[in-house]
Amino acid sequence: MTPRDIISTVNAFNEYMNEELKENSIYTTAETREILKISPSTMKRLLKKGMIRANKIGKQYRILGREIIRLVSPAAEKEAIKSYLDLKQKVKTKIRKW
Repeated sequence: MTPRDIISTVNAFNEYMNEELKENSIYTTAETREILKISPSTMKRLLKKGMIRANKIGKQYRILGREIIRLVSPAAEKEAIKSYLDLKQKVKTKIRKW
């Protein structure tokens, strides 16, 4: 996720909070995508990288509301930005070696 994606996600989350996201409720990936306003591929990436924890039930994932809240917290935002900047620096270093 880029910093722009993170800001967009946080804004979408704040709008959704008006409908009250329940910390102990269980959400499907489709509901989570709707809450965060992200694409299916971004949802898969978040699950694969472990940025959002979920339990797999059969062939489907279930996500606790607290995980969604944790994802858009300021600490998660800082971690995502740091990860993005680290990756950007690695790419720059590789390009310089060419």
